[in-house]
Amino acid sequence: MGVVYGLIIIIIVLGLVLISASARVVNQFEQGVVFRLGRVTSKPRGPGLALITPFIDRMVKVNMQIITLPVPAQDGITRDNVTVRVDAVVYYKVVDAERVAVEVQDYRAAIAQVAQTSLRSIIGKSDLDDLLSNRERLNEGLELMIDSPALGWGVHIDRVEIKDVALPESMKRSMSRQAEAERERRARVITADGELQASTKLSQAATAMAATPTALQLRLLQTVVEVAAEKNSTLVLPFPVELLRFLEHNTPGDPPGNAAPSTRGTPDAGEVAQPATEPEPSPADDAPDEPLSISPTASPQLANFLKSLASPDPGTA
Repeated sequence: MGVVYGLIIIIIVLGLVLISASARVVNQFEQGVVFRLGRVTSKPRGPGLALITPFIDRMVKVNMQIITLPVPAQDGITRDNVTVRVDAVVYYKVVDAERVAVEVQDYRAAIAQVAQTSLRSIIGKSDLDDLLSNRERLNEGLELMIDSPALGWGVHIDRVEIKDVALPESMKRSMSRQAEAERERRARVITADGELQASTKLSQAATAMAATPTALQLRLLQTVVEVAAEKNSTLVLPFPVELLRFLEHNTPGDPPGNAAPSTRGTPDAGEVAQPATEPEPSPADDAPDEPLSISPTASPQLANFLKSLASPDPGTA
């Protein structure tokens, strides 16, 4: 009886070993490719418990999830001869587990190498402006370049994104100067446009004021009020030149020989006029007042008025 019990125990142990060797668990996000003596036997096994022939069959599990692959930064020269350093990221997934297990030895490494070479190729075919501002088109082109060989391996490229474009410091300075010059050009154009519009409005205002000369005087008074409202200690009152010209053109001129009245007095009718003799200058006497010099271009009435102010009054002599 002991021998029988021993055989039963041995059989049970061997059965457990065979079951453990033949049972495989496939996850929900995986598929299992079964090789029997080195040959694919059937379709890939789905998720759940899968039984294989122990010591004859071999199962390879393939991940069907989307895999994120960062592409290392690649140095390259653009089509316009600018050295740049570009890195990217690739999103892909397996669509055919059997082809992935049979057609390529390591599909992850293969996708990584294809992504790096495609990134270098797209750098050489693009301009710097495209790398900086037109990345959507470059991403689509890069996706097509990587997806073309990957389809033969049972891999689908879901998405490719260019992450960063590193420029040399000299190129950064040049682009900064270019941007600054562009902003300055726009500022000058806006300023010139504003001056043009202001000149148009000023021309219309001048035309309106020319029709009504009183408006110019009102505008002058308004300017004085605005200046005085700022609590200034000095008030500058402009004197228009047009007023002098108006006096010059509308005042009749005096005879050329007309002179200012003398302040020394006139001789009587019975007396003979004697030539006036100038007394010898002495230090005690005051110097005579010199007449005020008047410009010949000024108005004659204004000149006579200024001369009368400069000459002493006969009644106070």
